[in-house]
Amino acid sequence: MEMDIKVIEQMVEQVLKEIKLEQPQKFTETQVERYGIFETMDEAIAASEEAQKKLLFSNIADRRKYVDVIRTTILKRENLELISRLAVEETEIGCYEHKLIKNRLAAEKTPGTEDLVSEAMTGDNGLTLVEYCPFGVIGAITPTTNPTETIINNSISMIAGGNTVIFSPHPRAKKVSQMLVKMLNKALKENGAPSNLITMVEEPSIENTNKMIENPKVRLLVATGGPSIVKKVLSSGKKAIGAGAGNPPVVVDETADIEKAAKDIVDGCSFDNNVPCIAEKEVFAVEAICDHLIHHMKQNGAYQITDKAVLDQLVTLVTNEKGGPKTPFVGKSAKYILDKLGIAADDSIRVIIMEVPKDHLLVQEEMMMPILPVVRVPDVDVAIEYAHEAEHGNRHTAMMHSKNVEKLSKMAKILETTIFVKNAPSFAGIGAGGEGYTTFTIAGPTGEGLTSARSFCRKRKCVLTDAFSIR
Repeated sequence: MEMDIKVIEQMVEQVLKEIKLEQPQKFTETQVERYGIFETMDEAIAASEEAQKKLLFSNIADRRKYVDVIRTTILKRENLELISRLAVEETEIGCYEHKLIKNRLAAEKTPGTEDLVSEAMTGDNGLTLVEYCPFGVIGAITPTTNPTETIINNSISMIAGGNTVIFSPHPRAKKVSQMLVKMLNKALKENGAPSNLITMVEEPSIENTNKMIENPKVRLLVATGGPSIVKKVLSSGKKAIGAGAGNPPVVVDETADIEKAAKDIVDGCSFDNNVPCIAEKEVFAVEAICDHLIHHMKQNGAYQITDKAVLDQLVTLVTNEKGGPKTPFVGKSAKYILDKLGIAADDSIRVIIMEVPKDHLLVQEEMMMPILPVVRVPDVDVAIEYAHEAEHGNRHTAMMHSKNVEKLSKMAKILETTIFVKNAPSFAGIGAGGEGYTTFTIAGPTGEGLTSARSFCRKRKCVLTDAFSIR
């Protein structure tokens, strides 16, 4: 009989477990404060939904306050240094000093509620308002290349718009993403914000990303990453914003300030070891100035490979069987890559350059490492043509160094890139040394371009007839 009771108790326990598993996930305030980190995606979504209901009825001043809390939290020296260092240590991508710059940019120059400008139309038939309103719960996929920058940038923009956000970070950026989400939620909670404006799961995975994409409570999907993940969200049947890959070309013609162009190109290409999607990936230089340009690039930290055998070794070293970049070399320094080739270089070497034809693999494939092929061309028109081919219609980013306004205009019109930087390093395009705001979600494939708070909102019309037109 004793054995029978034990068996019954075990059966009851099992049934209770099954009932618990079958019940829909529901988040309540009585649960332990998790600061946005949940065991399951269903829990994260439920918590985000509850938070968004509260945020929906907050006023604009509240949202502005929450955005300011995010900015202040990130800009605390100890926090900025911690997330920047951990991002490099965990992902083994990029460099600490440049992560500091990028995280600071995201905190300082991402637009907040000021981006949500209302439109008003009045006339004999009354008043109509068109305003930017929240989608609700947003699912955001973030990359291993810019893990913290994208979370900061998206959180500010999405919360300013009245949304809450569930992040699905790259698994190789799990720890730093969790730390950042907890850090921001804790600061927001302490300043009166609803809990869980920002959420994620403990174990990011493809399975959890799929659950996020498929859940009907997630109304908008945002993917910052490679072509495959962008394609996935675009085929979800939901409203989706895709910030995909680029292969940004640089054109240098005979009218350019060659010494400045050389420095700008090396600075832009080497920034965070070339992982920003806007960074210079290949150069098309007019014959008349090509040697001069290469000379000054070498004066500014470029190491030139001239031996074909060494170049072939380099290609074999850093590319996979499909011709794409090998993951272990993405975001590594020029010094690190040269060392693997048996070439000694000091820290002054920031970029590896080589002269190749336009159809070379390093020209046509985005490598995301400080390897910069240079293509010699007869004139600027050919340079623009080749740059257009190498950009592959991504319409992401391009650079040109020239004083010829006609040719600058021609390249801008032909390439149709979201960002076109003239006579400056690529990072000027995201507000580092250039005017304008910062974003790390640059949506070329879906057309939103440089995203901001309004990109994550719906335009809604409110109509009042026969009144409030006082002209």
